[in-house]
Amino acid sequence: MASLLRLGLTTARPAAACVARRSLATTPIAREAAPTPNLGTVPPPKKPIGAFRGGVVGFLFGFSLASSLAAYHLLEEYKLASAALQASVEELQISTEKVSAHVRRIEAVEKDLKALSETAASKEDVSRVRAEMKRLYDGLHIEFLDLRSHVWGVQQDVHSLSKKQSSSVKLV
Repeated sequence: MASLLRLGLTTARPAAACVARRSLATTPIAREAAPTPNLGTVPPPKKPIGAFRGGVVGFLFGFSLASSLAAYHLLEEYKLASAALQASVEELQISTEKVSAHVRRIEAVEKDLKALSETAASKEDVSRVRAEMKRLYDGLHIEFLDLRSHVWGVQQDVHSLSKKQSSSVKLV
């Protein structure tokens, strides 16, 4: 049993487990029990890239990747800024058209106001016409009173003639 323990085998394990397990002993029995399979030829080791060369290549790869991502983000931001600028230009154009329409309306109102102020009577004209109307009214009133006194005189004459019964009036 000591030889089995020295070989690294236990009695509880089957014999197949012993073959797969590597033993620390270098006895001829152990060498015959575990034949090494043929794995083929070992490829020659690759020549490692030097630290400087690897660093330069890694730096260039990282720099190109970072610069391409930065260019992509810059292009996206440029597109967004361009779209925002275009929208603000369109809003400015719409507001400019509105202001132009208001200016045209104001000019039309000013033109109408100027035409009305040219044709409207001034305060002096109104006072002059009022004074003339007063004179005409006073003149008509005086003529009306004169006519009334004349009619009253005619009535008095007719009345006095009618009182005289003996007199005869001939109208021709």
